Amino acid sequence: MLPEALRHGCPCSLLPPPPLPPHGQLVGAEPEGSPGEFLAVGLASVRRPRGYYLQATLQSIFEQSTEEELQEMVVVVHLADTDPGWNAQVAADIAHRFTHHLLLGQLLLIHAPHEFYPTLDGLKRNYNDPEERVRFRSKQNVDYAFLLAFAANLSTYYLMIEDDVQCSKSFLTAIRKALASWEGSNWVTLEFSKLGYIGKLYHSSDLPRLARFLLLFYQEMPCDWLLSHFRLLLTQKDVIRFKPSLFQHMGFYSSFQGTINRLEDDDFEADALDLPDNPPAALFTDIAVFENYEPLKAYSTAEGYFWGKAPVDGSIFCIVFEQPARITRIRVRTGSIERRGDFLHAGMLELGWRRQADGRDCSVYTPAGIFKKGVFERQGLEKGVPDPVECVRIRVTQGQSEWLIIQSIDIWTVSST
Repeated sequence: MLPEALRHGCPCSLLPPPPLPPHGQLVGAEPEGSPGEFLAVGLASVRRPRGYYLQATLQSIFEQSTEEELQEMVVVVHLADTDPGWNAQVAADIAHRFTHHLLLGQLLLIHAPHEFYPTLDGLKRNYNDPEERVRFRSKQNVDYAFLLAFAANLSTYYLMIEDDVQCSKSFLTAIRKALASWEGSNWVTLEFSKLGYIGKLYHSSDLPRLARFLLLFYQEMPCDWLLSHFRLLLTQKDVIRFKPSLFQHMGFYSSFQGTINRLEDDDFEADALDLPDNPPAALFTDIAVFENYEPLKAYSTAEGYFWGKAPVDGSIFCIVFEQPARITRIRVRTGSIERRGDFLHAGMLELGWRRQADGRDCSVYTPAGIFKKGVFERQGLEKGVPDPVECVRIRVTQGQSEWLIIQSIDIWTVSST
């Protein structure tokens, strides 16, 4: 049964402020014309036995955003520790360091009283977790549920991060650009990091039921697992993750018992504003495809990659655009950390014209460059190739016994610059 307090919204309250300059407002009080219409960024924070990253995370959010971006953003921090003294001290520290953002309504600090939490004693010990671990992850689910409920009416979109992350430059603009490619599509979650519940984007209209979902199953499993189930229940089958990642985990010590946590997102780039355009296209290859690792997975934002069996000399992987495109930059990455040998040992990237009648290839090609250590990247293509391109083709120039993973194909066009 849901706590009574959440049936009509979040019981969270804005934390009372420490002393501020004359005419100061309550911590988190939103002045007229406050920001947040586009994006709310939410995170929950508790005392860690070792390490403290919250202020560095907030600093990264604000420093990596332009003034124009901050006018469309509000950051909500749920100080969720059971020690009111810790919450008050952290609120005072944040108010001192981020006074400007608080007064502009760009930063809100909230707290849900302990009495509104469901029981955290005698919970199910699923997955053979020790009792303390179950208690920790169950409370964390409730922390996020209250945070989500509070943020439901602040913006059009909601971004979930943790309190120990580094942000990419102009991540809001990069998210807006990514959203444009999914306009009109029915999605539940867009992911801008592969880790846990960092960089997960939602429609704010979904937050009330996501909050209730976390509360209903708070003792069953960790938060990131519940988020995956929520996506599936709302019929989004595939993970939609954008690369490069816009957020990086920077905490060295976990918030649970201070254990060492070295998680890193190897797709993160500190300056990832220029997300690729990848114009609509059909993909074809004569390389034998392994299971369901089809070509489209190397080109789309869906989770996964292309994986083909031992290509021979002359094997091709072709991208045929729906409409000719003026290309400025191409980047292709092959191989993976798990299977280091499955990269393109020798290959060339080609640009093509005169699409064939069957629509699976072009008749005329010009070379754009060769792969080096499994990677191709070239910029300024519009200068040497003035005409719109109809095909982009990867051609194997030397057979290999190892299989081939094409991790990602990123294409930028003139229209995006």
